[in-house]
Amino acid sequence: MLRQQEKLFNRLSILCDSCCIILAFFGAYLIRDSFPRPLMPWQEYSWVLLVAIPVWCMFIHRNGLYGSIRRLSFFDITTRVLNSVFPGSLMIAAFIFFFDRHQYSRTFFGLFVLISASFLIMEKVAVRNLLGHIRRRGINTRNLIIIGTHEKAAQFHQLVQDHTDWGLRTLGFVQVDEGALKVSVAGLNVLGRIDALEDICKSFPVDEVVFCLNKTQDLNADHYFKPLEELGITVRMALDFFESRKIHKEISLFHDTVPILTYHSKAFDAQQLFLKRLMDIAGALIGLSLLAFLFPLIALGIKINSPGPIFFSQKRVRENGRLFKCWKFRSMFIDAEERKKELMSKNEMNGAIFKMKNDPRITPIGRLLRKTSIDELPQFWNVLKGEMSLVGTRPPTPDEVANYENWHRRRISIKPGITGMWQVSGRNKISDFDEVVKLDLFYIDHWSLWLDIKILLKTFWVVFKEEGSS
Repeated sequence: MLRQQEKLFNRLSILCDSCCIILAFFGAYLIRDSFPRPLMPWQEYSWVLLVAIPVWCMFIHRNGLYGSIRRLSFFDITTRVLNSVFPGSLMIAAFIFFFDRHQYSRTFFGLFVLISASFLIMEKVAVRNLLGHIRRRGINTRNLIIIGTHEKAAQFHQLVQDHTDWGLRTLGFVQVDEGALKVSVAGLNVLGRIDALEDICKSFPVDEVVFCLNKTQDLNADHYFKPLEELGITVRMALDFFESRKIHKEISLFHDTVPILTYHSKAFDAQQLFLKRLMDIAGALIGLSLLAFLFPLIALGIKINSPGPIFFSQKRVRENGRLFKCWKFRSMFIDAEERKKELMSKNEMNGAIFKMKNDPRITPIGRLLRKTSIDELPQFWNVLKGEMSLVGTRPPTPDEVANYENWHRRRISIKPGITGMWQVSGRNKISDFDEVVKLDLFYIDHWSLWLDIKILLKTFWVVFKEEGSS
């Protein structure tokens, strides 16, 4: 019955999505047709609907929006819709290029994509909110009992209580421990002992059983799975393993077969990383265009100022110890690396990083390049290749990483960036490497696209004011 309801809901969702796409098509047509150069009759463009509806619905399905969306936030829904619409749009654009590139209006198609994405986001959010409202009124709820009477079980019940829009209701608890039977836990009755689980499920309208046990409790849960399966009751297992506020947990199926519990120290997910990568590509293309415009003047200045190559490349460390060649405009004399050993005693930073004010290795034109951050423009090539990001942590050298403490290494667990928290936090005022690492770890633990945008805006301001450079 539940599977049939799910299929019906999915079909209704596809129907609603198709209606949103069709409405977006006519909305985009009306807007574009009001421009000075009107469009051909709408029937000439309507063939794109035959491609857009199945393609976008396929991507929406792949992004999990035809499953349960009750626990998805507005941001989750938005990123999943964008992750469906824009890749699908590239496929549709390819169809247009091969079959109708001379007559099909690109402005109309762009409006169609943007309006479709907006309508789909509004539809999904409205459906989630409507279903949440219905569940809060006690309609379409699922009853569950919790196996366990310890703190973890009480916390699970509290989580259910705090999210009534999920449509779950706890009937009570079942005790696993020996000894006197508890009367209640978290204000709900203890319905009995684990040995009577089958009879308890027959006595109450139970839809789901959640095993919520402590690591110290020894229970062969497999013994109870088959009777519950025969009763048609869904069984869930709440895992109780390593706990840490810094570690993010994720449960998935490895190759749709083996249940896997994953601990990772970064809060990024695939949808967020996809949007971050799109932003990196756009920023890299803009940066490389600026580089092409300024290159003749910069190259001439470097060559006149000192002999040697225009570009400087150095091995740097990116995610989890991978090496890459980081590019810059040369701002130092060609023997800078050899002279660094002589200057180590004048290092102004405490820890595994070298920094020196009025570094004698820097050429006169190099000081100007560094002051304006123009020396880092070639790194947009690293960004376009995917070795760096616009925003991230400063890429260290292998020698610096060799002197890292263990907790320092988490700063290289993500892709390095052209700019980051350190660069916009007054880096000239920071003389302790540990403080640099703390800023990087704050970025990793609190990352969002909006944080990246704020750092980019602050970077423009810092460069404009000529702060924090050396």
